[in-house]
Amino acid sequence: MRGWHDKYEQTGLTIVGVHSPEFPWEKPFDKVKEATNRLGIKFPVVQDNDFTIWKRYGVWAWPTIVLIDKKGVIRYNHVGEGAYDKTEATIKQLLAEKS
Repeated sequence: MRGWHDKYEQTGLTIVGVHSPEFPWEKPFDKVKEATNRLGIKFPVVQDNDFTIWKRYGVWAWPTIVLIDKKGVIRYNHVGEGAYDKTEATIKQLLAEKS
């Protein structure tokens, strides 16, 4: 996601990371902030300790990528690692669409 942020932010891609902690020690805000800084994450990350966002988007595993178009419609969803080429192709397609 960092690479896609760097590559496509200027053309309209907005990434919002959602941190839904698997373990209790992943919940404190200061730990999330430290990790995002250490990992060089430049896009916003929201903390979802109660899994509200997780449930809203029907997420059931880490990691999950959800792509939402300019109108707010979910257009792509991928669970797990992999499918990077397909995900990036979908990002390009959505960025090319007129609003």
